[in-house]
Amino acid sequence: MLKSLFAGVSGLQSHQVAMDVESNNIANVNTIGFKYSRANFSDLLAQTKAIATAPQGALGGKNPVQVGLGASASSVTKIFAQGSVQNSDKNTDVAIQGDGFFIVSPDGGNTYKYTRSGDFKFDAGGNFVDNNGFIVQGWLRDPVTGYVDATAPITNINIPPGLTTPASPTQNVVIKANLNSGPRVDNYSAAYRVESYPAGTAIPSPAAIDENGNPIESGDMGVMFNESGEAFSLQAGQGIWASFVDTTTTASAPVTANTNLDITFELDNGTTKQITSNAPGGETQAQTASRFVSAINAQTSVTGIEAVYDAGTGEITLTNSNSNSNASHNIRISAVGGADGSGFVVGDSATTAYRYQYDPTGATTAEGFDKKFRTIADLREGLEKEARATAGDGDLDGLFENNIEVIINEQGKFELSNPGGSIDGDYDINLSITGMNANSVVGGGISENTKFTRSMEALNATLPSGSTATAFSQGFNAATHSASIDIFDSLGSKHTLRTEFRKVAVDPSTGSTWNMKISVPEPATIDTITPYNEKTGFIRFNSDGSLATYNPPNVSFTANNGSAPNQQVAISLGTSNAFDGMTSFDSASSTSGISQDGFTGGDLVGIRIDQSGTLVGSFSNGRSFGLAQIGMAKFTNNEGLTTEGGNVFIQTANSGDPIIGTAATAGRGFMQAAALEASNVDLSRSLTQLIIIQRGYQANGKTITTSDTLLETLIGLKR
Repeated sequence: MLKSLFAGVSGLQSHQVAMDVESNNIANVNTIGFKYSRANFSDLLAQTKAIATAPQGALGGKNPVQVGLGASASSVTKIFAQGSVQNSDKNTDVAIQGDGFFIVSPDGGNTYKYTRSGDFKFDAGGNFVDNNGFIVQGWLRDPVTGYVDATAPITNINIPPGLTTPASPTQNVVIKANLNSGPRVDNYSAAYRVESYPAGTAIPSPAAIDENGNPIESGDMGVMFNESGEAFSLQAGQGIWASFVDTTTTASAPVTANTNLDITFELDNGTTKQITSNAPGGETQAQTASRFVSAINAQTSVTGIEAVYDAGTGEITLTNSNSNSNASHNIRISAVGGADGSGFVVGDSATTAYRYQYDPTGATTAEGFDKKFRTIADLREGLEKEARATAGDGDLDGLFENNIEVIINEQGKFELSNPGGSIDGDYDINLSITGMNANSVVGGGISENTKFTRSMEALNATLPSGSTATAFSQGFNAATHSASIDIFDSLGSKHTLRTEFRKVAVDPSTGSTWNMKISVPEPATIDTITPYNEKTGFIRFNSDGSLATYNPPNVSFTANNGSAPNQQVAISLGTSNAFDGMTSFDSASSTSGISQDGFTGGDLVGIRIDQSGTLVGSFSNGRSFGLAQIGMAKFTNNEGLTTEGGNVFIQTANSGDPIIGTAATAGRGFMQAAALEASNVDLSRSLTQLIIIQRGYQANGKTITTSDTLLETLIGLKR
């Protein structure tokens, strides 16, 4: 009978433990990071009245006869299920999503405690602490490398109040851009200015000057563009005819009356044109001359030559204005028949128009001959030499006898002037420029470049000697692109580094080449030769538009303001034969990215925490970088941890050693800033458990009262 009493008592005691556990759960329903517990019951040792026996012969086996002695609360299990994450308004609140614990220390890192409550803050000393004042453990930024080393031992997270970051000089500039390789561009700049120099003065090399007055290459005409941004795309041999005066010659003798005309002219393409006219008989000199003139003028569309008879002298004068691109230029008499009576001889030939042809390999600009040019400076030089070598009487005597000037102005236009003022070499310019086509050279093989012809034809003009007027061609332009970024010196002072690209050459087999000019504002310097604030180089592309090579790869920057001199700044334009930096495709020139790694000094203005637990500091200079990283611990057996109060756990022999690392690695959860993990107590479950515990307690109490009644009956038998 006493067994049933004590069994009921053990049941009451066990349910009292369960009630205590559930009451604690309900009490912590709003405790941040709390994990609820569950009481586990087990039966007590049973009294064995008969042991089990095995079957023997015809008799079967018997089961043991045991009477239980009650129940006990054998264990209390901590349930580490994920609590709901609630957003907060404090950026130093941190919630863990997944497995793991924050590490805190009450004694500067000598001992560790663990918590799921991420209600952290900074104290007056800059320590990152929880509500107990325990300092959160993690890793700090290495002042040498500038990075947080999560492989080092953990330490107190401390960010000093009023933290400032010193200036960091720029070490790397990275540019990603496309330079338009197509036949039409939107970004272009006028050709560089090229001056005229007095006769006999050596032309400097390079011949052009940039906008700052510094010598520079004038630019390959083959890769230039017109005023509409359309590429000339000059091919070898293409070009123009140009003459500064009409080609004129007068017969060596008067016309012979009543004779035949038999004269042959050589044309531009090397072929000849024979013009004949037979005498009808009985003509006067004037009639014969009129017949000759008519016959010659009938072929003007082919020869370009017009004839005029002077009755006073009896002589015929031939003139070629060189203004018809479809007709031949100059007057080249290749043969005169024996019976010819025109008065002309082969020696009466005359030349004032010359070919100016593009040659990507070099230039020849000697006066009195056809010219070759590669750059716009070559073409200017050839035109000016020919203009100056033409004497006042139209003779080409090889002497520079006048003050005619041809320059390339700031708009990239050829500018022609005829100021006069020479002793005897002045003449009135009648400039005639026409295009070259297949009929312009022996053997043909070229086609007219109409864009180039139209741009140069605008220069055609009549300029009397001493005139103040000037003639202009259309503008010549180069494809350009620029990008600028501010870099910093060791004092944190800002300087604008500008990179300018200018297309200068195209190789059909290997790709294009662009000049590159890097500049900084004075008094800063990046070069050891003048101009000290500029450094020139190049960038080349492969035929598929990928980067081939570039130079310079770096510049030595000195701000000359008291900061550290010879600051090495690497210029990164991408990887050779790849498309990860500069490219050159047939699309608009544009900069897709430009960055540098320097910054000025700044004060800490805010801290945020990312998913890896990194405390990212924002500074007044606009920079942000990791100042520290919160460590996380993971245990083999979370249920083996001991609760110490204050929302912290401590390690036990059954929890295993902590495995410390960063969030979101090796099975550890990630961190969510400005949020807290709520208690995982389910109030509906807990209240239901209360009912179950209450009924269990009542039932065990009933066993005691029932046993008491039975005892009373037993005692009553004595009466």
